[in-house]
Amino acid sequence: MSMKRLAPLLFFFFHFLAPALCADKPNVVLFLVDDMGWMDSTPYGSKYYETPHMDKLARQSMLFTDAYAHPLCSPTRASILSGQYPSRHGITTASGHQPARPPGAFRYPKGAPADKPLLYASSKNYLDSDLVTLPEVLGEAGYSAGHFGKWHLGLAREHWPEKHGFQVAFHAQPSPGPPGGNYFSPYGVKPDNEPGPRSPAGTITDGPDGEYITDRLTDESVAFIEANKDRPFYLNLWHYGVHGPWGHKEEYTAKFAKKKDPRGEQRNPIMASMLKSVDESLGRVLAKLDELGLTRNTIFIFYSDNGGNVHSNVPGDRRIANIKPGHPRYPMVEDWEKWAGPEAPTNNAPLREGKARIYEGGQRVPLMVRWPGRIEPGSTSDAVVAAIDLYPTLLDALELPKPKDHLIDGESILPVLEGTGELKRKAYFTWFPHLVGAVSVRQGDYKLIRRFEPHPKYPELAELYDLEKDIGETRNLSGKMPEKVKELQALIDGFVKETGALHPKPNPNYDPDRKPTASKPKSKRPSPEEFLRRRDKNKDGSITLEEFIGDPKNRDVPALKKQFSRRDRNGDGNLTLDELKNTKRK
Repeated sequence: MSMKRLAPLLFFFFHFLAPALCADKPNVVLFLVDDMGWMDSTPYGSKYYETPHMDKLARQSMLFTDAYAHPLCSPTRASILSGQYPSRHGITTASGHQPARPPGAFRYPKGAPADKPLLYASSKNYLDSDLVTLPEVLGEAGYSAGHFGKWHLGLAREHWPEKHGFQVAFHAQPSPGPPGGNYFSPYGVKPDNEPGPRSPAGTITDGPDGEYITDRLTDESVAFIEANKDRPFYLNLWHYGVHGPWGHKEEYTAKFAKKKDPRGEQRNPIMASMLKSVDESLGRVLAKLDELGLTRNTIFIFYSDNGGNVHSNVPGDRRIANIKPGHPRYPMVEDWEKWAGPEAPTNNAPLREGKARIYEGGQRVPLMVRWPGRIEPGSTSDAVVAAIDLYPTLLDALELPKPKDHLIDGESILPVLEGTGELKRKAYFTWFPHLVGAVSVRQGDYKLIRRFEPHPKYPELAELYDLEKDIGETRNLSGKMPEKVKELQALIDGFVKETGALHPKPNPNYDPDRKPTASKPKSKRPSPEEFLRRRDKNKDGSITLEEFIGDPKNRDVPALKKQFSRRDRNGDGNLTLDELKNTKRK
């Protein structure tokens, strides 16, 4: 048949038949909550938080009791999109809001103080463009992919969601938390900003004054579902809640302030308020799928990026100790004291510790998966599953081949979801060489933690726990079970070699007899009078821009120019003492 005769048939296929065939493919919704702990919902056992829509979803889903994430968010998010362990994709801490290091930059520092025995490799700060991401694979299969909310996988534009397969993206960078630290509109995002903490850039737009970002992300996600109801879609709804700076609806908070937890564990009304808002968001998304008749043909995943936060804003928290009236973060501290007092954001009991720690409280998280007709409603699984498994699971469920030349560490959990089989892998690993650096392995009921060096709070280099009998990790069995420790240590060694993990190296400058260097007291900010005296070189009673900047070498000149302009109230190019005194720090 000639191409001339074939052309009408091809037109018919691509414009009419192909969309109809794609329409039968299951949709995918990944509903990700930030910093939501294992015990932070009623289906997982909370008696204080109120999450009726999570309850409803649990009755329709398979609920996993032993699901894991990385102890911090960026590594988990990169593992979701790549199917790889953090030790392989390189993002090992929550650094996705920091500037990218130059390509090929050496990951280890050149040296360290003589009292530090080890050199620790730095984390990548962005999702590598060489990786074949989940949305890229789904996009090639005819899916519309949309990302809404927190990204935290790259500050620069070349690392934004639009560069990783998402055709639609509603986000702002940097994104350790909500845009510019604002849970309520105006968010202050501008598309042409140079991304920075005080100048968020991206596609989020302001809503009406006082609009709550959790509600806005839901609005945008529901609109995305509506717009793609006749074609397969992949929706990434990655909430900023319940991360700091803990913006909340006071009408909800006031209600929870009067409530007591019968378990006696959770008592933070701010967290309860934020979780209620996230739960309402979940309810709206589920309702939209019902309304459009898409529920049965949608794989719905509810997940958290790391364990609950149990360390912020508590007595002794050095990050808020020096925040006084006039500081940009003081309103948050004042609000926290009003509603939550000395409470941490949440309580993960019976799990030990929380976010940013390698214990169960830091990495065991909620996970529920719904797929009507394929997954038994109200079922439960104790299979050890994690972020690395979502990528291969979705490819398996959608009957899509794995991309060539892209290594996937995870395993499809579809047999577990459908009740037809079990996972084949020997063990699951968590690589976390930061803060209190360690690596852990979970095999069956046993979990081994290997620390890289002793720590005053965690002096043992090896900790072995039987999680079936001791979920709170209170009894270290390493001394009683040396053979089990040896077996699991060998698994860790194999994991490090297989994934290319950058293990800490000996510090060549280390002197075991050297005592830790006492930290120098921070120099006080000079008074306006002292600042004027130092900078006013020609002694005319004012400071020019050149005098304000001083020696430009190794200084952020553009930032200094902005500071000067902000202080120069009358725009005459000179700063007087009154202008220095009357300019509040931002």
